[in-house]
Amino acid sequence: MSQHHPPGQLAPHVPADEWQRAQATGQPIVIVLPTTAPAGIPWRRVRIPFAIAGAVVAGGWGLVACLCLLLDAAAHAATVVAGVAGPIGIGGITLRLARSK
Repeated sequence: MSQHHPPGQLAPHVPADEWQRAQATGQPIVIVLPTTAPAGIPWRRVRIPFAIAGAVVAGGWGLVACLCLLLDAAAHAATVVAGVAGPIGIGGITLRLARSK
């Protein structure tokens, strides 16, 4: 190696002991510079969180739809029971649960 001083800004990551060993033995130092990453969104890294978020949203809408269906069925069942039962009285107080048709 013809260069006697460690390069300043070219390879600041080369440790001093490696540099000295390369100087003493004449072994070359290979400096690998990373290439620039492609611009844009790395879709491979982003697809799993998007899939999880989509599944959560779909599950939430399914839960809301199921609760609406159950509440609707409960309301219909309560009106049918109230219509069949007629007025309910306790003591002297009478409670009519549903309007007569």
